[in-house]
Amino acid sequence: MNQINWGIIGCGDVTEVKSGPAFSKAPHSQLVAVMRRDGEKAADYAHRHGVPAWYTDADALINDPNVNAVYVATPPDSHADYAIRAMQAGKPVYVEKPMALNAAECAAMNQVSRETGMPLFVAFYRRALPYFLRVKELIDNKAIGDIRVVNVQLNWPPDDRETVAGRGWRVSPDVSGGGLFHDLVSHQFDLLAFMLGPIQSASGIARNQAGLYAADDMVVASFAFESGVVGTGSWCFTVNKEQRLEQTQLIGSQGKITFSFFENFVITVDTAAGTETLTVPFPEHVQQPLIELIVNELRGGPKSPSTGETGARASQILDWITV
Repeated sequence: MNQINWGIIGCGDVTEVKSGPAFSKAPHSQLVAVMRRDGEKAADYAHRHGVPAWYTDADALINDPNVNAVYVATPPDSHADYAIRAMQAGKPVYVEKPMALNAAECAAMNQVSRETGMPLFVAFYRRALPYFLRVKELIDNKAIGDIRVVNVQLNWPPDDRETVAGRGWRVSPDVSGGGLFHDLVSHQFDLLAFMLGPIQSASGIARNQAGLYAADDMVVASFAFESGVVGTGSWCFTVNKEQRLEQTQLIGSQGKITFSFFENFVITVDTAAGTETLTVPFPEHVQQPLIELIVNELRGGPKSPSTGETGARASQILDWITV
């Protein structure tokens, strides 16, 4: 392919700034069609973003001859269905995270990718963001020696949308595959594997403590990497605002790196020489660096760092911990 013409299935909130505009800002790439079941919302999105075509039917978008790659940005319960349909129609697919409801669905998607020869990518865009690449560079350059332990902490207050009354899909297990743990922590496990190598085992305890919705709201876990590094994590989504905390620490033989997956742009490196603070801001459209790498691969360039195979591993870890 010379020019990548994208169609989006599910042009909701995530596509407004994080991803949608990036498809037309990336070189040799253009957003040419969008689909949403609500025709009024699909037309409005197309008008606001300068997209020439809009649909209310996914198959109509998939079969649009002007579309030669598809971005699936619906909730996870339809990721496998839409991605498989698009690949069987001969279109490469970029799918939102988590990749699907569970590891079994991910495996089915990857099988179709192999059978059709259509590339499959997952929106674990942190693999291409300068902030996280800086953390990986510190690890690779042994800024804190050999990594021994990973500690992940996330304590957030509940969002008004993510309650029984709010009916947020992220806390409906039949739609999201789990709760906020599945939605957010998939990013963390994927990136940790990118930086430290594959995670070979994980186990945990998941509980619904506050009863705000059907999904778990508290998870604790331990996990081990093939490299010998071990990790622990705790995630609670029902603390008060004063207890809000989100940080990850990498403990090495000669120091410690502290960074954030979601909250800020600061990286702190503590060694015997002192404390160094690095600030690396995110770009306006956080998915654009990864989208550019995917476009380059589809045009015959190097492989993207986030594929269906790597995305499936994150879902497998979630299953190990919560199923």
